[in-house]
Parts: sequence; C-alpha cells; structure tokens
Amino acid sequence: MSIRNTAIVMLAGAGLALVAGSAGAGDQRFVVVGTGGITGVYYPAGGAICRIVNRKKKTHGIRCSVESTKGSVYNVQTIRQGELDFGVVQSDVQYNSFHGKSNFRGDGPFKDLRAVFSLYPEPVTMVARADAGIKSIGDIRGKRVNIGNPGSGNRATWDVLEAAMGWKRSDLKQATGFKTVKQARKLCDNKIDVFFSLVGHPSAYMKEAMSSCAAVLVDVAGPAVGNLVKKYSYFRHATIPAGLYKGNAKPTKTFGVAATLVSSANVPENTVYQVVKGVFENFDGFKKLHPAFRDLTEAEMIRDALSAPLHKGAVKYYKQRGWM
Repeated sequence: MSIRNTAIVMLAGAGLALVAGSAGAGDQRFVVVGTGGITGVYYPAGGAICRIVNRKKKTHGIRCSVESTKGSVYNVQTIRQGELDFGVVQSDVQYNSFHGKSNFRGDGPFKDLRAVFSLYPEPVTMVARADAGIKSIGDIRGKRVNIGNPGSGNRATWDVLEAAMGWKRSDLKQATGFKTVKQARKLCDNKIDVFFSLVGHPSAYMKEAMSSCAAVLVDVAGPAVGNLVKKYSYFRHATIPAGLYKGNAKPTKTFGVAATLVSSANVPENTVYQVVKGVFENFDGFKKLHPAFRDLTEAEMIRDALSAPLHKGAVKYYKQRGWM
C-alpha cells in the first residue's frame, strides 16, 4: 500500500470529527512529511513540524504525520510521485532535483519542486576508529568506508566529494552502504574504518557513536573541498565545535549543506500556508523542540540554501509578515 493510501486509511479509521466552528469534515487533509532514519535529526525535525501543525488541527483541518524514509533522494523522488506532501532534504539534493543533475539526470528536472523553508546546518561528519590512523579526508583512501545507503543524501554528497577528490570507488578498500542506524555498531565491531554522514549538531546519534568505542572526528577540508564550496552555492565551510562528543577535543574543519523542507507545486496553497504559519507563529517554542534548532532565525530560514522556487503558500505567509 502506498504512503498516500495508508494515510487515507488511517484518517478514515480514526473517525476524526471537528467541533462546530472549526474546519468541516470535507476540509480535512492528512499530510505526510518524509524524513530519514529514526536515529538521525530528520525524523525528530519532521516530528517537531508536525507537532506544531497538529496543535491547530481542529481549526485548519490539517493532520500531519511523519514517515521514516531512506533520506533526501528518496523523499524528493516520492514527492514527485505524489506519495509524500513534504520532505526534509539536503540543500544540494534540492538543487540537483530541481535542475535534473547528479542523481536525478535520468528523471530530468523536477520543475514542480517547491521550497518551503530551510532548517539547520548539516556539516559533513566523518567518524573513524581511533586505531585506523585517519586524521583527514586524504587518509581514508584505501580504507573501509561506509558511504551511506542508496537513496540517501549521504550517498549523493559522497558521490560529489569522491569526484572532487579525483577518486574512483576502487580507491577505497571497501565501500559499504549501511544505514545510519547501523554505522556505529559496524565501526565498533571493526567492520568499517570510518563512516560518512551529514547531520545537524549536537546529535544524539553522534553522541552514542562517539561514546560506544574509541573514535575520532576527521577533518574534511583542503583544496578539493574549497573548490566545491566555490562552485556550488548550496555548500559552505563549517566547523564542528570542540567538546560536543567524547574524542572531539579540537574543532573539526569540514563543509556541508543545510537541511531544508520542500514540497510540490501540486500541494494546495492553504496546506503549505498552514504548515508555515504554524512554525513561524510558534517560533520560540519550535526552536526548543530540538537542539539543532537553537540558532535558527526567520531571515535565514526563508532565504538561505533554497534553490527551488518558494511554494506559493509559503510566499503568501512571508508576504503577510512583511518578510518579502
């Protein structure tokens, strides 16, 4: 059964009835937000958005649900198929999908993709076994590297970084595609030497990974990375602060993207409007729902890392607030 049909069945089975003076039964809409693995930040980020939206569900008739998925690439593809209403995706994946580049060459440009707002920074984060002799990105050549599961934003960004470094997949001793939830265990079991993720910090998953066995954060910097940041507007230099995790005594130089919320032009204007309104009219409370939201600002969220056109429902709200 598709996500859309599952949502319809769930809504019908719930027998939801809105009180008098609220949205009528015919106006009810069940929306699904695609996220990522349950151990990452995408899943709680989607949950935070839905939590805010559902507070007013009796007024606007929209009920929001979170779907754990394979990640950014999967979310965009499934939005394109009409099986998801919203998705949390990396800013580079948003760009490549809209323009039909990288992983999306075969599908062609997704011109109906619409940006809603950006979220938190996602630095490229590489964690290595302490005994693997890996201190920087150049040291992973010839090592066993988990590059992310197919369909994830991790894998898509790895492909770009690999090409920028001038490497082939065969330059690694082994390239694995374990899901995020399995990476720490594989590292501690000595099945891999290092894993590659894009994640907002601080991350409960990263804290668990760094404390489960002797591990270190790896610098991802140098001329190749500098060229990527210059070439692509959705990349930016980043630093993971010292002291966030065990074994993280010094700042880690890296680069990264931003997590963004996207939708489709086919999703009704009022649906997107109500989601955006819910988040920004409860902004202080929203920022408290996850540590990665702590430094968010309205100005950056409606402007930064957005390469697809804004959804008209988002534009309507931003204009009402005088932000556009």
